[in-house]
Amino acid sequence: MVKLFHRDLGGAGKPPLVILHGLLGSSRNWQTAGRDLTERFHVSALDLRNHGSSPHADEMTYEAMAGDVVAWMDAQGLARVTLLGHSMGGKVAMLLACRHPQRVTRLIVVDIAPKDYFWAGHRAEFAAMNELDLASLQSRAEAELRFEARVDDWAMRKFIATNLERMPDVAGGWRWVINLPVVTEALPDLERNSIAAGDRFPGPTLFIVGGRSRYVSATDHALIVGHFSAARVETIGESGHNPHMEARAAFVALIE
Repeated sequence: MVKLFHRDLGGAGKPPLVILHGLLGSSRNWQTAGRDLTERFHVSALDLRNHGSSPHADEMTYEAMAGDVVAWMDAQGLARVTLLGHSMGGKVAMLLACRHPQRVTRLIVVDIAPKDYFWAGHRAEFAAMNELDLASLQSRAEAELRFEARVDDWAMRKFIATNLERMPDVAGGWRWVINLPVVTEALPDLERNSIAAGDRFPGPTLFIVGGRSRYVSATDHALIVGHFSAARVETIGESGHNPHMEARAAFVALIE
């Protein structure tokens, strides 16, 4: 198990809500939306293994990540939580809810479905990251420029660059916050469905879908209900893959 870093975003004494970020993300991406949710919940945002401020590890599987979250809950003395996961974090949340249903009061899955994925864009993004010469890098802005050959979307280039950190003990030195070699090798497995055909979670479940995102289609709704019998699917039409940032007010209102 990996001892996960978390941010306590407030709301002490209220029902616990645990947030799991997506691939290349971290708890930092959830600070604003997370604090909005403290009106109803005591909100904790976690960094999954090999991301953010959590330790690096050689194993990068959904089973290992779900195990880390359960261990974190145990360490915090949390018997049951409302569990929210976005993208890769949504896959972790689905697996945890199916395998440990007694630990999840409610499940919220953001813009991901229980199915296999293959995105050429992921391959391009990781190629750009692995090609970056950190020794000659002067700034994150320069890194974003170098990513242009591989990554068309400026917002994605900026998002990738948030995983770069200057090393204070090395003049002009930079490092990847993410465990880039391990996550790169694990990418094909991370794109696959995290749950098995027989996995089920009967508790209250909310799937939030971005109307401009390609991650969840109308044909996936039957698949969702097949695993999550009490699921309801809500679409935020004006949002893409990141409704917690692109349509925050509507996103928070749906959860509340």
